[in-house]
Amino acid sequence: MQMDAKHTPDYIFEASWEVCNKVGGIYTVLSTKANSLQKLYKDKVFFIGPDVLQPSDNPWFLEEKELYADWRNFARINQNLEIRAGRWNVPGNPIVFLIKFDRFFEQKNSIYSEMWLDFGVDSMYAYGDYDESSMFAYASGVVIESFYRFHRLEACHVIAHFDEWQLGMGALYIKKYVPKIATVFTTHATGVGRSIAGNGLPLYNHLKNYNGDQMARQLNMVAKHSIEKRAAQSVDCFTTVSDITAQECSQFLQRQPDVVTPNGFEKDFIPNGLNYRRTRKKARETLLSVAEKLLGHFVHPDALLVGISGRYEYKNKGIDVFIDALDTLRKMPQLSKDVIAFIMIPAWIKGPREDWQSALYTTHQLQDIENDKIVNYLKYLGFSNSEQERVKVIFVPSYLNGFDGIFNTDYYNLLIGLDVSVFPSYYEPWGYTPHESVAFSIPTITTTLAGFGVWAKKNGDTEKGLSDGVQVIYRDDSNYKEVAEEIAATLYDFTLKSIDQVNVLKKMAAELSDRADWAHFITYYQEAYRKALHNSFIRLSKPARYKAD
Repeated sequence: MQMDAKHTPDYIFEASWEVCNKVGGIYTVLSTKANSLQKLYKDKVFFIGPDVLQPSDNPWFLEEKELYADWRNFARINQNLEIRAGRWNVPGNPIVFLIKFDRFFEQKNSIYSEMWLDFGVDSMYAYGDYDESSMFAYASGVVIESFYRFHRLEACHVIAHFDEWQLGMGALYIKKYVPKIATVFTTHATGVGRSIAGNGLPLYNHLKNYNGDQMARQLNMVAKHSIEKRAAQSVDCFTTVSDITAQECSQFLQRQPDVVTPNGFEKDFIPNGLNYRRTRKKARETLLSVAEKLLGHFVHPDALLVGISGRYEYKNKGIDVFIDALDTLRKMPQLSKDVIAFIMIPAWIKGPREDWQSALYTTHQLQDIENDKIVNYLKYLGFSNSEQERVKVIFVPSYLNGFDGIFNTDYYNLLIGLDVSVFPSYYEPWGYTPHESVAFSIPTITTTLAGFGVWAKKNGDTEKGLSDGVQVIYRDDSNYKEVAEEIAATLYDFTLKSIDQVNVLKKMAAELSDRADWAHFITYYQEAYRKALHNSFIRLSKPARYKAD
């Protein structure tokens, strides 16, 4: 979208708990988006993250002690702000400020009182990570204000962007104390929506009947919902990542997002040509080698390698329906090809296994194997992983970061070796896992309850089954069995395809991902900045409710 100078930001601050802090999917969003933002706003984009890791333990942060040293010294001496500056060790190398926020805990009660009186944020029954997140969020607001005033940016167009409920208090701080800054708030998943789905309640068929505040009380998450809702309603521009999450926002947060900002992906690090073929060959050899050692018998090199990955959210990520689909597949008498299914879901582990043959399903020792849902369901269904079984299941419960003790390589270096991936999510605001899969030319199966699935249905999934590189299966609250059967049928069909047919699917998958990279999606953030500035101009033309101290 073309923007005139009036609506073009001069400075952008974006604060998130996952800046230089690899926790979940938001890290992928921000770290891959950074390159495109740097190209557009060279070194006028500042990411703000929590300084919670020891310098030696943070490979993502490259400290530069002279960067904005004058301001940071001033902030340390006069405002008691401890700020480290440097670069994020990702493509684009954007400027990052990591901040200590411990001192704000002394002011916690007064901060919560202020947020209640000014915005109606109810922190009374907060628990878990609420305090830590809120103190970091508040500190982020203070740091942005400090930079803004020290560098006299009053005549500039400044954006302050905050991600998820964890940073909500930062948005509200800026709204009160630096009202000239235009604010953006992004929710990547509503707290109430995720909690409803995670607690086994039907979300979609009854969405319009739920009251967000009432459900927050019922689910014991009043504080998190309160800050999320007040931030969403108070900022100049409110965004979310998919059309499906926009429906949740409208219902639970009582504000329709101004812009949907889908999550892009940077493909610069994905190997091409001969390098791709070599990397894929090595990945496949690794997967087959581990499978043979674990299973204790020969695995045909032409076996179909299937995978699922993501957080251990048994229902939300569709792990349950994936296992049922494998159960349906193994009972097909016409199945004539070996299928090795890898469930790459991090769990609570002791370490890599040494007693391979007694492992049955898992590559690593689980801390609480008796109560593990995946293992128990595989046993219940009767999976034996015997040589006679066509379908074998291997549970990889470790983070694949290159140091797991079994594969000793990262997730992407295994993903590239799969033939097909399956992500039959029930609750998935976006869905980086299927997105990453097609980016690596791996055909994928997902659902209409994943943001990426909804996008793909609009922008490329036009053919039946996997014939265009992605299959988006319709899913709702009542068709679980049908989803499992459709996945099984698709996987069976895949076992019949020739090498040439598979290569066509891989090419189609890659072409779809080309339309979902940041080069295409960054424009939605530009639109969000434009709307934030426009709405801030309108807001500032009205009588001010707050006055800066």
